[in-house]
Amino acid sequence: MAENENNEPTTFSAKKEIFSWIKLILLALVISFVLNHYIIVSAEVPTGSMENTVMTGDRIIASRLSYHFHEPKRGDIIVFSFPDDESQNYLKRIIGLPGETVDIKDGKVYINGSKTPLKEDYLRETPVGDYGPYTVPVDSYFMMGDNRNDSFDSRFWEHTFATRDEIIGKAEFRYYPHPKLLK
Repeated sequence: MAENENNEPTTFSAKKEIFSWIKLILLALVISFVLNHYIIVSAEVPTGSMENTVMTGDRIIASRLSYHFHEPKRGDIIVFSFPDDESQNYLKRIIGLPGETVDIKDGKVYINGSKTPLKEDYLRETPVGDYGPYTVPVDSYFMMGDNRNDSFDSRFWEHTFATRDEIIGKAEFRYYPHPKLLK
């Protein structure tokens, strides 16, 4: 028998112990539900379209709260519902912002008729091809993978643009196999 703070003997109560474990498990489930549905997204990367930034099989965490405080920016890596099948989530980089015109010549991205292509240090190889021009509608984004020569992205979708309400969260962190902040 154990003793309480007054040195009086106490008896073990199986009911109290079981109830204590049930409360702890329910609290953990509620916290997990709130985290996964309102604060973060945990996802496994299924394809190589974002290599070398994120590799096939990597696991990432995206913040559902990021865009409650500011608008998405060019270069952000986001998790979003695929515009052609919203039951699928995709991971791509924002290239074109609302109201911009995106033109791709010899694999280089030009915004709004600029003579200078976007600086994209994250690309793994020299992209090829001519695409566009695409005029991004209000409240929408033009998305591309970092592995441009092997990425099924806005250039090829039936519904070319990801809308603001299809964005689930901003990818912030790769936690498996090697932790890394994503940029």
